[in-house]
Amino acid sequence: MGGTTVTEALPAGAAVPADERVIDVRDLRMRYGTKDVLDGVTFQARRGEVLVLLGPNGAGKTTTIEILEGFRMRSGGAVDVLGSDPASGREAWRARVGVVLQSWRDHGKWRVRELLHHLGLYYAGYSTPRITRPWPVDDLLEVVGLTGQRNSRINQLSGGQRRRLDVAIGIVGRPELLFLDEPTVGFDPSARREFHDLVHRLTDVDDTTILLTTHDLDEAEKLADRIVILAGGRIIADGSADELSRRVSGESEVRWTRDGARYVHSSGDATRFVRELFQQHGEEIGELEVRRASLEDTYMTMVREFEADGTVRGFEAVTR
Repeated sequence: MGGTTVTEALPAGAAVPADERVIDVRDLRMRYGTKDVLDGVTFQARRGEVLVLLGPNGAGKTTTIEILEGFRMRSGGAVDVLGSDPASGREAWRARVGVVLQSWRDHGKWRVRELLHHLGLYYAGYSTPRITRPWPVDDLLEVVGLTGQRNSRINQLSGGQRRRLDVAIGIVGRPELLFLDEPTVGFDPSARREFHDLVHRLTDVDDTTILLTTHDLDEAEKLADRIVILAGGRIIADGSADELSRRVSGESEVRWTRDGARYVHSSGDATRFVRELFQQHGEEIGELEVRRASLEDTYMTMVREFEADGTVRGFEAVTR
């Protein structure tokens, strides 16, 4: 997951195998009056995958997620989530889905452990031979880093602790699919790192599929197996961070030092160039660094291209 994955990455342009699909969206459309908010959106997500949905404000991200969660009816297209149409998903289906909203401010007088125990009771009847629900409360508190606040009232928690509780509420039922909307807002660097570890644990150990939205592109690059970029209600790019960067910039920047001097070289085949560099200079090479365009560079370039003329370089190659 963003560096540690339990499943092989799909090549660009490949469809997710049918038996691995947790989310399958085909030609999704949403219209408000005469305005098309979503226009032919198609993508899939596989079991155990972290899929990050990026896009500028107004791109259609929230509408897409609300449709997948079953909270909004679509205007057209086909949507399958965990084998069901979310528009008609029943309680047994909802028990398999977790949602972490940007904020969740109810029940301030409840104590942390008390609330999680109470919410967990709603999932007790939906265990399966593969998944026991709910998550044991004390184990869950440890996973999200709230053991020390187990008996604290919710309105006494700090902003970061409150956000950890939001995550705990979203996963108390041990969901097979988890929606995370700006999950680390308010986290300090240490808490953010711990949250990233939690995401890896959910995908690697529990095989959870995660659909995440964030404006933190560094976080997206660290966590995503695959990135879908929405703009103007359409998918303008779909692939891993590395695949997308290759379509924006085919060259990597190689930096190194030799005899106290610093060198920079751009190469379309960084591996070959570095190999030849070492063959020529061997142990004289120091501080070697190979850099491809960052996700932020890639994202900004793609959005600018789309806003300029409605197209993106390599779009046909990376859509699924």
